[in-house]
Amino acid sequence: MNKVYPDASAALAGLLFDNMTIMSGGFGLCGIPEHCIRQLKDAGTKGITWIANNCGVDDFGSGILLHSRQIKKMIASYVGENKTFEKQYLNGELEVEFNPQGTLAERIRAGGSGIPAFFTKTGVGTVIADGKETREFDGVTYVMEKALKADIAIVKAWKGDTTGNLVYRKTARNFNPMMAMAGKVTIAEVEELVEPGQLGGDDIHTPGVFVQRIFQGTHFEKRIEFLTTQANPSGKKQSA
Repeated sequence: MNKVYPDASAALAGLLFDNMTIMSGGFGLCGIPEHCIRQLKDAGTKGITWIANNCGVDDFGSGILLHSRQIKKMIASYVGENKTFEKQYLNGELEVEFNPQGTLAERIRAGGSGIPAFFTKTGVGTVIADGKETREFDGVTYVMEKALKADIAIVKAWKGDTTGNLVYRKTARNFNPMMAMAGKVTIAEVEELVEPGQLGGDDIHTPGVFVQRIFQGTHFEKRIEFLTTQANPSGKKQSA
């Protein structure tokens, strides 16, 4: 089975439809599938339920899909620095389901592991638990959270091989690995695509069995959300 595609357009071909659910990996602007997101904007798919840690910034990442009003519902843990997200939510134009960050990650991991629901202490006694089943274990109250799955998962890895094995780098391991497991179809964009056997077995974070389509990106912007600097001993500024 050939999993390699030339670009995001080809990798997404035949998979998109209105009112679908999409998971998008990454953390803030780190490790996001930039190419797939841009292609989704060009494709014009509407009514998307978007599952991600946040929604990027106004002019980059999944924020561009808010600008084009292609997202109808966000399942996220953080608004981030996205003013469009805030405005659409407060105006009632965007449905938002907020989750504690650990709960969001575990809901996705559960979806990829075939676990329909789980109990957690996080959110008990708050609006997070409203309308949800609670149960007591060893004298402690827990709230039930349902697993999350998606029609497609789009993830970004540092390296991948042609069979779909993936290696993430540092913060990009937030959300990408569990999302790769939870999509009916998983598309991976990578900075470097290699032949089987060129990735060390102990280095692989996502086994190829979870990845159906893969392509090598030609350029990644890798924006920094906030660039902070501090003076070094010579008195010059340096990146923090």
